[in-house]
Amino acid sequence: MLQAKILVVDDDRNLLELARMRLESANYDVATALAEEQAVESIKGDTFDLAIVDLQLAKQDGISLMQQLHAVNPEMPVIILTAYGTIESAVEAMKKGAYSYLTKPFEAREFLFQIEKALENRRLNSEVKRLRGLLEERYGFENIAAKSEKMNKVLELVSRGAKTDSTIYLHGESGTGKELIAKAVHLSSARRDKPFVAINCAALPESLLQSELFGHERGAFTGAVRKAPGLFTQADGGTFFLDEIGDMPLGIQAKLLRVLEERKFYPVGGDKPVEVNIRLIVATNKDLETEVRQGSFREDLFYRIHVIPIYLPPLRERREDIPPLVELFLDKFNRRTAKEVKGLMPQAMQRLMLYEWPGNVRELEHVIEYAVAMTQTDAITEDLILLRTKASTEEPWKPLKQAKGAFEKNYLIRLLELSGGNISQAARLAGKYRADFYDLLKKYDINVETFKRAR
Repeated sequence: MLQAKILVVDDDRNLLELARMRLESANYDVATALAEEQAVESIKGDTFDLAIVDLQLAKQDGISLMQQLHAVNPEMPVIILTAYGTIESAVEAMKKGAYSYLTKPFEAREFLFQIEKALENRRLNSEVKRLRGLLEERYGFENIAAKSEKMNKVLELVSRGAKTDSTIYLHGESGTGKELIAKAVHLSSARRDKPFVAINCAALPESLLQSELFGHERGAFTGAVRKAPGLFTQADGGTFFLDEIGDMPLGIQAKLLRVLEERKFYPVGGDKPVEVNIRLIVATNKDLETEVRQGSFREDLFYRIHVIPIYLPPLRERREDIPPLVELFLDKFNRRTAKEVKGLMPQAMQRLMLYEWPGNVRELEHVIEYAVAMTQTDAITEDLILLRTKASTEEPWKPLKQAKGAFEKNYLIRLLELSGGNISQAARLAGKYRADFYDLLKKYDINVETFKRAR
């Protein structure tokens, strides 16, 4: 199988033939050009993964030709071939966009090694762009469900805030999509090509949180067997997202304030400051003004982070967004389960629209995930919309496997009640073979005789 397509440009016919032989023996697909015009025509008519261009050509220098080739295919790496006396010019070519250079006469192993490195670099760059495209597809503003007036106002604020470097303060209930908005801000900002680093301040104890944020030196504490950079260092040049900042301990709040004011900090156990250039986004589901009054959050830090405040409304205040969110989640879980669920029955959608959504968008996502997993048709019916009752609002959301088991058992019991314990009728209603239906009854330890006696 051919590895890659390579264009070789040189006005020396013997060198072209030598290059072709060596590349084809390494299983590359090769095209050659003796003249500059021929090279430009080749690049316009075909897609090449790499070009090898001689620095000294008959009518123009290789740098000018490289720029012409890049005008057609800017992603294609170019290796410059040069004689010993023109290495300085080859270095200049690299400054203007060449991947590397080779001196003539070149050694075959080095020739193939440079080509392999250039192609690998191209593959890595393509993968980075592909992944960034996936991120933008998932986290771009245009893919955030915002049919309601409230969410459109939120996105307008976020779009304007993304163009600045000011701290964005996201507040709203759990499950409203604060991290999703933070990622969209990052991808819409001038820092989009730099790291996006996130941490949940409520997930770690104070000692571990401090080490995670600021890093530590070797021997700073028991178990610190080597130096480790903190998340602030990893986010340098990019965006740092501090989720649940209201749960950050007071001691670390003081150090965070210093980072924001001085743009530098000391790692745990370190005596040399580390400078960072970050854009901060914070999020909380707490009322930080109340926390300030109660003394559990520093007032000076509150004012330092409360620069561009953005409130994310709960789902119950933007019910118009439920149908587009449902479509978004249906598409997501259809792809994950290889199903083709087309939508919800009217009664099912009505249940969603009337519910209060204490868990907000996150809860809606779980509900749709369950319904897609359990449906046996291309439309989700009302009975597959499992919502928490008022009596159970404090109960934790069940894992999918556990919820699926509870549903299947209740479903079998209902069938047996309807059929009066008639296995053939119940299996037919369920769309199952009798043997498979018996296996399900055995799995959930259901006694058929109970339903026959009830009848």
